[in-house]
Amino acid sequence: MSKVAVVTDSTAYIPSGLIRGLCIQSLPLQVIWGDHIFLDGVDIHPDEFYTRLATAKTMPTTSQVTPVLFRDLYARLLDEGYDIFSIHISAKLSGTQDSAVQAREYFPGSKIEIFDSESTSMAMGFQALSVARAASQGATLKECAAIAEKARANTDVYFVVSTLEFLRRGGRIGGAAAFLGTALNLKPILKLQEGKIEAVEKIRTMSKALDRLEEIMEKRLAGKQTISLAAIHAKAPQEAQALLDRLKNKFGVTNITDAVLTEVSPVIGSHTGPGTVGIAFMAGL
Repeated sequence: MSKVAVVTDSTAYIPSGLIRGLCIQSLPLQVIWGDHIFLDGVDIHPDEFYTRLATAKTMPTTSQVTPVLFRDLYARLLDEGYDIFSIHISAKLSGTQDSAVQAREYFPGSKIEIFDSESTSMAMGFQALSVARAASQGATLKECAAIAEKARANTDVYFVVSTLEFLRRGGRIGGAAAFLGTALNLKPILKLQEGKIEAVEKIRTMSKALDRLEEIMEKRLAGKQTISLAAIHAKAPQEAQALLDRLKNKFGVTNITDAVLTEVSPVIGSHTGPGTVGIAFMAGL
């Protein structure tokens, strides 16, 4: 019987406790800072990243996973007898998926499925976990693809940024551009929709924006039998934990299969900026 390995990328930033016992491999994107190249979540972690960012004279840029890293990992997993399900950050936000496609060309005839999560962070992480958990129970590559499709349809992420400046600089601003030029103290609520950043609404203060985010989650998740939640943040752990606690109380532990607090990776943080708080969720699986 075939076995399936899940490959994802560092922008998922899945907490290690959720991965334990599952065959999930993560490949790093790159943070480029002047003459230095850091592997996301390997050579640089959030605490160090934001410490450097606070005094940096130049801003970091980011780059996709290289085809060589994909090729080497695919070769190892295929040699170990795995079929491969490779799930990655939205192709509209990064060229990482294209690198995976290039790498697959080195292995004609091999069973490598490449899947666009149309998301990132734990919204992608929950999709990867769903596939890996099914694979651990013997799901085939075809079955894993069907599970991923269902997970993607039931997964979303909403987030509040302190400023749109980082998204603007990084060229990932998408539909949030509609909020540029508004009063500086307004806090935009954004979401990923079909792989792109879209504007939801703008709120006057961060505390009110988080209250509104809670209301949005209550409406989106009403009536769902099972929910996976992740409060995600960029150097804002207290705000994210408070929001997660409120949502856990609202929905009740019997409805929630996963409830985690996690940071965004340095690559994602370089585009959202510090102070970002969000909720990623998967419902109905």
